[in-house]
Amino acid sequence: MPRWLPILLFAAVMTALPLIPGMPPFWIVLLDNIGLAALVAMGLVLLTGVGGLTSFGQAAFCGFGAYTTAYLATVYGVSPWLTLPLSLLVAGTAAVLLGLMTVRLSGHYLPLGTIAWGISLYYLFSKLDFLGRNDGISQVPPLSIGSLQMFDPETIYFVIWGMVLISAVLTMNLLDSRTGRAIRALRRGHIAAEAFGVQTARAKLLVFIYAAVLAGLSGWLYAHFQRNVNPTPFGPQAGIEYLFIAVVGGAGYVWGGVLGAAIVIILKEVLQGYLPMLFGGQGQLEIIVFGILLVLLLQLAPGGVWPWLSSLIPIKIRRSRVDASAALTPRERTPGATGPLLKVERARKQFGGVVAVNDVSFEVDAREIVALIGPNGAGKSTTFNLITGILTTTGGRIELHGKPIDNAPPQDVVQLGIARTFQHVKLVPDMTVLENVAIGAHLRGNAGALTSMLRLDRADEAKLLAEATRQIERVGLGGEIDQLAGSLSLGQQRIVEIARALCADPMLLLLDEPAAGLRHMEKQRLAALLRQLRDGGMSVLLVEHDMGFVMDLADRIVVLDFGTRIAEGTPDAIKTNPEVIKAYLGALA
Repeated sequence: MPRWLPILLFAAVMTALPLIPGMPPFWIVLLDNIGLAALVAMGLVLLTGVGGLTSFGQAAFCGFGAYTTAYLATVYGVSPWLTLPLSLLVAGTAAVLLGLMTVRLSGHYLPLGTIAWGISLYYLFSKLDFLGRNDGISQVPPLSIGSLQMFDPETIYFVIWGMVLISAVLTMNLLDSRTGRAIRALRRGHIAAEAFGVQTARAKLLVFIYAAVLAGLSGWLYAHFQRNVNPTPFGPQAGIEYLFIAVVGGAGYVWGGVLGAAIVIILKEVLQGYLPMLFGGQGQLEIIVFGILLVLLLQLAPGGVWPWLSSLIPIKIRRSRVDASAALTPRERTPGATGPLLKVERARKQFGGVVAVNDVSFEVDAREIVALIGPNGAGKSTTFNLITGILTTTGGRIELHGKPIDNAPPQDVVQLGIARTFQHVKLVPDMTVLENVAIGAHLRGNAGALTSMLRLDRADEAKLLAEATRQIERVGLGGEIDQLAGSLSLGQQRIVEIARALCADPMLLLLDEPAAGLRHMEKQRLAALLRQLRDGGMSVLLVEHDMGFVMDLADRIVVLDFGTRIAEGTPDAIKTNPEVIKAYLGALA
């Protein structure tokens, strides 16, 4: 199915609903409220479901949008349409100020932080005199187009749902882009994303601001729909409800935000309308039943209702064909450069009193495969982390082509030409193989968020996807290109990581246990690929426990034990080295 067909169907259905003969005004109001909530939930889908940042404070951003337009329209008589950019600007500016503090938090501190400023802003709205304190601002003018005054719910309905449709398209465009892949990579942690050039703090702030702007848009519409603004709809309870909506619909799915809004709001209205009649109006049983039903719903569809329904309908969105003619400019090589490509000189890393890497020195020359071996806990992966900037050195020096890179951030290291895989696979399981590999080419693209939302990034995107396709086929996984990475075997996932690293077009490729989980023939193909890369001008530094694989492949071997280098030499020399045999090999080969 083409990507645009569901959008057209959705637009047609939502346009036809209010035109149904005999449609009660109550249901039009309900649909308006669903649209307003869907805008906020859509931002939460991107913030929480995609970016992995839990926020309970989105209702406050609705308040910024609503109060801005209400104040300007009533006090200064500004046209409601002219207040729209100002409402979005105020919500976005507030998001910048709050986001600079909030997105740095992690774990349970992040949602607690959003609750804290959500409550603070709610009380701020209710205490400011110029905002009407608890009474708020009344007699907000309606939206109008020419002589048409949108006093009734049916006329503003098309504006609300038009905004929902436009926001959904912009959000999907953003997710289907270089920037969107960077945001989606955040949910699996920052280490892998940063290793391929993603500025994680900037990406988190971007998605935080975007979600706030969508909430501000909802608040702007709310003010001119209700024509009265007070603090009640922008409190912490509303913030919790918005998060419920996103989770019920399917956090991570744009249309899940719309579906979740419909489910939660309709369920609340039905329970509030019928339960008092059944139980004589005693107590607020609808709140109890509402909570129970939501828990049951999440038990039935823990990932949300939208992905559950999608799994029952065998319709797939057809991916656009990758333009094989598009090509990225390869990295400039320096064939005349002298000296080692990588030089590690007395590198040291201490964690408190534990010395993980103890004054280790070695070099990697151009067009060379060097293996780093040793028992578990010898410091091999820690050495990789020092080279790639994930960890800072306690002492020593690391150089790439004579330029110091010790303590450089991972984004700078990959920009200089070092790419890596990980001991424990770090792919995004619910992204396709193509999307995961394309993250490796992040720094080779230029399109930003706004360009992506307006779909002006297609030429840049075609080059990134063509490069990712080429590397996937290069490593022998062309048949799995559209499969979700999480559905592959561990061995295949490691090969996907290699393809992702190759997308960065590195001069030096660091592979952490690349042969783990591979069958014999797969190891042979991997060895052939690494030799091909070496012959093409790339250097390889690998950590591996399969000694047969290492001895047949490596030009030189460096042996670590308890963080200390105990030997270095050719495979033949290492096989017979008494210290290596004692510490690691265990017997003469």
